[in-house]
Amino acid sequence: MLKEEIKKLLFEGTVIPAHPLALDSNLKLNEERQRGLTRYYMASGAGGVAIGVHTTQFEIRDPGVDLYEKLLAITSDEINKADLDRPFIKVAGIVGLTDQALAEAKIAVKYGYDLGLVSMAAWKHQSEDEIIAHVKSVAEIIPVFGFYLQAAIGGRVYSYDFWQKFADIPNVCAIKVAAFNRYQTIDVVRAVCASSRRNEIALYTGNDDNIVADLLTPFRFSIDGRTIEKRFVGGLLGHWAVWTEKAVRLLAFIKESIASDKNISELMSMNGEVTDMNAAIFDPAHQFHGCITGVHEVLRRQGLLEGIWTLNPKETLSPGQYEEIARVIDAYPHLIDDTFVNAFLQNDADNIRKEEAGPLSS
Repeated sequence: MLKEEIKKLLFEGTVIPAHPLALDSNLKLNEERQRGLTRYYMASGAGGVAIGVHTTQFEIRDPGVDLYEKLLAITSDEINKADLDRPFIKVAGIVGLTDQALAEAKIAVKYGYDLGLVSMAAWKHQSEDEIIAHVKSVAEIIPVFGFYLQAAIGGRVYSYDFWQKFADIPNVCAIKVAAFNRYQTIDVVRAVCASSRRNEIALYTGNDDNIVADLLTPFRFSIDGRTIEKRFVGGLLGHWAVWTEKAVRLLAFIKESIASDKNISELMSMNGEVTDMNAAIFDPAHQFHGCITGVHEVLRRQGLLEGIWTLNPKETLSPGQYEEIARVIDAYPHLIDDTFVNAFLQNDADNIRKEEAGPLSS
């Protein structure tokens, strides 16, 4: 069961960045940079992080790499050390067939994670009912954050009936929709609205190509003669792994605008700007080949990462992607948090020096 303060934050809606992996030039974990990224997300005002997910690189689980448990451990440790005076949601990515998924769920529970983001990408040919049984098994160990992954990067298309059954699973507490498809997005929202558990499931956008519009839209459906409305309340996004402080401000502005019924036209225009920025970092022009390295490149430019290295040496920026990232940074300065990052890095470095020097330094 979710802690009450975590559940409240989850349902109010918050920014949850998909946490990248920090490597050195030898493709080994750079723990200092990894922890620094976690501190950046906390300082930015994000309401949580998701680690062990696609943005963290699925290769962390490969034999010989074996970073899954270590990353969960150090991320949890860094969050606990921060001793925040507010709730902070810890989400662990959970992948694979049932045996692997259950093992990862137990690791997540061991390190105090609140929810497991359950990827179904490994289930290529099994029936939807088999996948439902799989999710039920995971949900018996850890509260589940459902995940509709777009087909272009390893997901598959699911039926409306599948999502209806998914929503009815006890201990499914949230669903991230990252279908990058309006029809499939509506399938999930309508299925949740039709479920008796509709008020027990928070919807989070993972549609990095349509973030603002997802968050602005009141989805309404006629269910048993009643109009049921459901909204996306926040996002669990690879896009929000960069420029995070501005993402936090953006979500707050969206919530204020919905409450006051103002600024909607301005926000719809901003939806196009955010999508343009996402095209640069996520690389849809090359079938998302550079989506991880695009995130890394922004963080490298800001000084949060040393390089854009990945565990898979074939992953790199696509032709023209470097220039596209530079273009959107210049085009949308109001959505870039460079000033915040510079101040954060200076303050972070000062704090680390004080810790290393010990109590006599003050």
